Amino acid sequence: MTIDWKRFSDITASYNTFLITSHIRPDCDALGSALGMAMVLESLGKEVRIVTGDPVPPNLTFIDPDKRIETLGEGVTLEDLAQLEVMMVLDTSAWAQLGPMGDVLRAERMVKMVLDHHVSEDDLGAEYFKDTTAEATGRLVAEAADQLGVPLTAEMATPLFAAQATDTGWYRFKSTSGDALRIAASLVDAGAVPQEIYSDIYEQDTVGRLRLRGIVLARTETDLDGRLAHTYIRLADFEKSGAVPSDTEDLINLTLGIKGVEFAVILVEQAAGNFKLSFRSRCGVDCSQLAQQFSGGGHRAAAGAGIDGPFEDAQPKVLDAVREAMQAAV
Repeated sequence: MTIDWKRFSDITASYNTFLITSHIRPDCDALGSALGMAMVLESLGKEVRIVTGDPVPPNLTFIDPDKRIETLGEGVTLEDLAQLEVMMVLDTSAWAQLGPMGDVLRAERMVKMVLDHHVSEDDLGAEYFKDTTAEATGRLVAEAADQLGVPLTAEMATPLFAAQATDTGWYRFKSTSGDALRIAASLVDAGAVPQEIYSDIYEQDTVGRLRLRGIVLARTETDLDGRLAHTYIRLADFEKSGAVPSDTEDLINLTLGIKGVEFAVILVEQAAGNFKLSFRSRCGVDCSQLAQQFSGGGHRAAAGAGIDGPFEDAQPKVLDAVREAMQAAV
């Protein structure tokens, strides 16, 4: 899918005030692309606020040193945002992933835009600017800067590099293309420092996260002759380990290191009693299609969703769906 950058440029040129948001449980791509886009627009003289439904996770606060990202309901109300002209949604096209910011999207009569790289989408009543071949929304923001004639600065490049690097597994995933590496090179040339960003993301673990990792790995089981790996986290595990919910980010990727594993799934219990699902695929199973069965979405190789009900019912239902998809893909 090719983005109509002329239309994107025309909209940004026509308005002066922007609200940028992204999905709940924000990751580096959500946060990095939002910060990068805000700085690009501000370099054009625009006023920008970044407001999300969930706060920045403690382990990712490095990405927002100036604490620009606000949280709806924590000093920010719907009325505070009503006068802004354009709402730009980054890194998601799904109502469920917007959380409370979905109320803003429904209620306010702003011009609405979506800049995203995910395949699945809902009708958000917005104009879409999507490229599903892009490895990260951060990459699309870098392209937007180029299309808008905005030179990248080190302040822009740092969050955008974090966005792209994490969504490609630090350039290990199949989504890493020549274009992805060329974008990465341009971000480094602009001032992003990969070793510092890597350290900020991966070398700041707490004891709690390490303990939680041990729990996840100890519970990992395999099925389908070792092709499927699955594990889970219960609420009590956070208290036991001293970890926080954001410490679950990317833990599922650890199970992909098991020889022979082609698909992995983790269930993470939420405070509301439901379970967050994360899928990872190295086979013919499309994670985004599987996630749609549980009102989720994402990419072919990685996707997320959710399921209600007690663990004893939720886990077998999810695993049955995964097994069926894997057997059909053989």
